[in-house]
Amino acid sequence: MTVNQAPVFLEEATPQIPSASTARTHRVTVVLSFISIYLIWGSTYLAIRYAVETIPPLYTAGLRHLTAGIILLFWCLAKRLRPTWAQVRASILIGAFFFLGGHGSLHWAELKVPSGLASLLIACEPILVFLLFAAAAKKWRSNATLLAGIVLGFAGVGLLMGRSALTAGPGVFVGSLAILFGALSWSVGIVYSRRSHLSGHPLLLTTLSLLAGSIQLLLVGTIAGEYRGFSLTSVSRRSWLSLAYLILFGSVVAFTAYNWLLEHYSPTLVATHTYVNPIVAVFLGWLFAREAVTLSVILSTAMVIGAVMLVDRGTSLLKKEA
Repeated sequence: MTVNQAPVFLEEATPQIPSASTARTHRVTVVLSFISIYLIWGSTYLAIRYAVETIPPLYTAGLRHLTAGIILLFWCLAKRLRPTWAQVRASILIGAFFFLGGHGSLHWAELKVPSGLASLLIACEPILVFLLFAAAAKKWRSNATLLAGIVLGFAGVGLLMGRSALTAGPGVFVGSLAILFGALSWSVGIVYSRRSHLSGHPLLLTTLSLLAGSIQLLLVGTIAGEYRGFSLTSVSRRSWLSLAYLILFGSVVAFTAYNWLLEHYSPTLVATHTYVNPIVAVFLGWLFAREAVTLSVILSTAMVIGAVMLVDRGTSLLKKEA
């Protein structure tokens, strides 16, 4: 899962393949939903960069997820969903992996790291998830397609770290390492949430992890001293608008579209946003923030996206062979 999509619980939903008549009836909804997860999630990297310009990064992530979590909490109440203590306890750990480690490091890193570069580093998550699942199961199964994807993915990340990150300016390399740490944290959260076999409504589990993660982000941000010298009056209009965009569109609108798509289509089809989001992020970073798009960035983009597609294809082949 990419760092902007809803937690992995939603992927546990059993997709319902619609009939031809239903697909025609909901054609507009389908198009708008895919546009949401393609474009909105791709644009959140630039929105994060603008938000952390004048709002401390951990506070930015914390406020974003706290507000989104409260909105989804009212949705849960409307559906009469009630959590168990086991779900609450698990959400604390999952929130730490997903949001404190995953999103916290991303928001902090984008103080220095260009949004396009950040999106490409995050895109390696499917590779990390596969490797972690294999390590957790202590069982290695592979094929040529999967191995090619892993090798290509690491080569793409290596090119990004060796050419783009090292030469982009002070702090970019350290920030890039922080993003990779965040991608690893998010991937560990995926493995943990799947292997814990935590039962419950996906919407409720997502809401709990959002709220738990947001509280941890705000707490750690305060301990780290982000409140020092911070004043609401010093926040620029662009940062406020970016934060609002992240809350309303990045979390609520795109989340709703993602949830609806998973209820009607296969997760493999919905997961195609993983290929599109980095392209959108790199393009928007170049268009609006004047981020450099060098030959190495273009090559890295092709390598990382190609690697994700190969890993996805290779994993699907393994499932068919099982």
